[in-house]
Amino acid sequence: MARMLRLDVDGATSVITGAASGMGADVARQLAARGARIALLDRNAEGLAAVAATLPGTGHTVHVVDLTDDAAVRAIAAEVAASHPRVQTLITCAGSSMLGDIDQLTMEEMRWLMDVNLWGTVNITQALLPALREQPAAHITHLVSIYGLAAPAGRIPYAMSKYAVRGFTEALRNELSGSTVSVGAIYPAGVKTGIILHGRFAAAIDPAVADRAAQAQARMYHTEPADAARRIVDATIARKPRTMVGREARLVDVLARVLPTRYWAFMRRPLREAIDTTTPVR
Repeated sequence: MARMLRLDVDGATSVITGAASGMGADVARQLAARGARIALLDRNAEGLAAVAATLPGTGHTVHVVDLTDDAAVRAIAAEVAASHPRVQTLITCAGSSMLGDIDQLTMEEMRWLMDVNLWGTVNITQALLPALREQPAAHITHLVSIYGLAAPAGRIPYAMSKYAVRGFTEALRNELSGSTVSVGAIYPAGVKTGIILHGRFAAAIDPAVADRAAQAQARMYHTEPADAARRIVDATIARKPRTMVGREARLVDVLARVLPTRYWAFMRRPLREAIDTTTPVR
């Protein structure tokens, strides 16, 4: 199989979702520092403006959008394509989290997370694919999660959404094989973003218990967002199909491969203690 040519991002446009904070913001800064023009997408207008003000270079644009709104996503994709003639990369960093066991969660809560993490990713990818196809070489990077490799207790909606994003990414990679557009999956683990602290939890859980669980899990994270962003940018430029980020990611990947039905026995103690939300609402 021929080795894919690396992308030259200087002067080309990278579209980044979830760009108002966390890894998305750091990815935007690092790509802009390499000469890329950035189209920043998020529903947080204030956060987008703050990130845009920190970007080196010129030609960057800000687009406020709810990725679960089909019509709005189509309109934003047209707006991006009109503003940026060389849309070369799409990096989907947008997502949220949900804590809770199955008997604590409602169907509405689980559907909400699937809408954000899965359908938001599918939506923007489908809408921007025509613009990406126009380039001689382009790449789509989807942030999955190690919970798209191994599914922990207490995180059913999140694991469902991330396994689905993984499946979408792999199927899309195969579908676009032989075209000018390549597709890669990033599996971050233990990155110190605010996703666990600002994510949602089942309404049936005592908020104090949920906060303690989120804080405990956040203390387990070791990788700085800027370091994770560097790996994401490098993987995108190299058009890598699969990249692990964070020291825990490779361990979980190996556990899930070697012990596909028993990995939880090794993961459960530190993780389950950190996210235990079984204390009932008082």
